[in-house]
Amino acid sequence: MKTITRTEDLADFCNTAAGFPFVTVDTEFLRERTYYAQLCLIQLAYPGNGKDDAVLVDTLSQELDLEPLYDLFKDESVIKVFHAARQDLEIFFVDRQVIPKPLFDTQIAAMVCGFGEQVGYETLVRSICHTGLDKSSRFTDWSRRPLSEKQKAYALADVTFLRDIYLHLAQSLKESGRQIWVAEELAVLESPETYVTDPASAWKRIKTRSSVPRFLAVVKALAEYRETEAKRRNVPRGRIFKDDVIVELAATRPHTLEDLGKSRLLNRECRKGDVAEAIIACVEHAMRLDPSDLPVVLEPRRRKSGGEGLTDLLRVLLKAKAEDTGVAQKLIATTTDLEEIAGDVATDVPAMRGWRKTVFGNDAERLCRGQIALSSDGARVKIVEI
Repeated sequence: MKTITRTEDLADFCNTAAGFPFVTVDTEFLRERTYYAQLCLIQLAYPGNGKDDAVLVDTLSQELDLEPLYDLFKDESVIKVFHAARQDLEIFFVDRQVIPKPLFDTQIAAMVCGFGEQVGYETLVRSICHTGLDKSSRFTDWSRRPLSEKQKAYALADVTFLRDIYLHLAQSLKESGRQIWVAEELAVLESPETYVTDPASAWKRIKTRSSVPRFLAVVKALAEYRETEAKRRNVPRGRIFKDDVIVELAATRPHTLEDLGKSRLLNRECRKGDVAEAIIACVEHAMRLDPSDLPVVLEPRRRKSGGEGLTDLLRVLLKAKAEDTGVAQKLIATTTDLEEIAGDVATDVPAMRGWRKTVFGNDAERLCRGQIALSSDGARVKIVEI
């Protein structure tokens, strides 16, 4: 198996790949010790069965520049095929602000084609290619060199079988007329906003039991500082301080180093120096905010009377629709979607837009308005017009 370590060899491969309708792509990376993923290996393959149609690209090589690959990613005559592409695409976007287009994600396509929710690559290899994968190298430290032949074979399998999986799923989508369904899902992956992390919004990921605005203001200030500092130092957020520390500090609101020293959860290194001063500054900033500038958590929509029962009916309808279409339930609608629809049939949730509205949303709306009922023929749920 060929490993590319030089820019000119990558250019040769990409120039050849540009002559084919699609190329399969995967990456191996590390993220346990850094904020940004450390890209260690890229696997590429184009249609064929020869020894040169699938390669490993050693991104740690000092003689390699990825510009030829990014040129291929920008070539819209070649479909770029990934499985569960989200993290791979984030790496490329952060590196060069490039998102491969046109894009095809076999995990999304498989969910539309009846393979279940969040289907794994190994499952598709077994179901479509009728073979198994050796997963013994799954927990490899991909930053270490040299890679063994077994590690290389494991990595390369992630793009070689992907070719047949893509062809199978693409044909299935064509026959069912569901290409547009997948295209709507891929639009999210193709949007740059998907990969932009805004420090000012970091607080929304932190679970708290309090929704008191002043408390949330401290959480917001600390979370924003942590996100910015983690990016600057390229370390995981938890290396600065963990979520539970933010919640504790928002409750105790230390104003001095002595106050900070009483924290039960903050590690010793953060009780002095720049981090300690930043924590105190965040608390002081949050406490000085005008009430009109304090963050708030929107109260959940109040359900109308009987909403719980209606949500249960929508859940039955969703299951029936998923069985009829072969599409994973969670891809069609989430529990939150069902609750929102039960509360207000005009609500703008994903289940009421695009292909989901056609498959489920229209009938969900009619069910809520009492225009249809659900019955059973003894084996399956069916819709009854009223």
